Amino acid sequence: MIPLRDNAGAPRLCPINLMLIAANVAVFIYEASLGAGADTLIARYGMIPARVAAIGSTSPPAALQALLTLLTAMFIHAGVLHLAGNMLFLFIFGPAVEMRLGHRNYLYFYLAAGVAAGLAMVFIDPTARVPVIGASGAIAAVLGAYFILYPRARILTLLPFFFIIELVEVPAVVYLLLWFGWQLLSALQSHAFANMAGGVAWWAHIGGFMFGLAAAPWLARKQKPARRRVTVGKAVR
Repeated sequence: MIPLRDNAGAPRLCPINLMLIAANVAVFIYEASLGAGADTLIARYGMIPARVAAIGSTSPPAALQALLTLLTAMFIHAGVLHLAGNMLFLFIFGPAVEMRLGHRNYLYFYLAAGVAAGLAMVFIDPTARVPVIGASGAIAAVLGAYFILYPRARILTLLPFFFIIELVEVPAVVYLLLWFGWQLLSALQSHAFANMAGGVAWWAHIGGFMFGLAAAPWLARKQKPARRRVTVGKAVR
């Protein structure tokens, strides 16, 4: 299910959300310019669970570098499709969440969510030495926040069936429950059958989504009720 737009009514060009998208695109352009050297970039700035899990037994500089990869990894992507898919979800769901959290809180929320998603991967497999990269953990938190803050919104969704393409408006609650259910099923399957993992950090998605569910109610600004216009000295009907 490919989201095309929502009806939450938030302005699409929210500054922090646009800044995050631009940062991801800029890093990817730089990564692509490195050619074969991109592997070195990923190895250095990607989050390796085993490296993070071992910070207690390493030197302070090495421990700090490992911890910083929890942040740097979320701006690195494995390819154009990886980047495009993540940025599409961020572009669709991010503005409404930013408007409810406020610009500064949204930035802090996004970065903290990326760290939480990375730590979820460390918790699930602290011995893994494959770099975990991508913004999907932080974006999953945005989806979790959207689920809490806009349960009655509707998502215009593209549903491809072989050569037939349907456009359907899906309630946000239904869309996000289906999305989360797919992530959970895929994570359990990949955990039970390691050879079926497919290189996707499913547990980072789950950890990010749960972080969004928990953090959004605390960070969201309360919506003010619409003010009624009062006209003095004139009957209005």
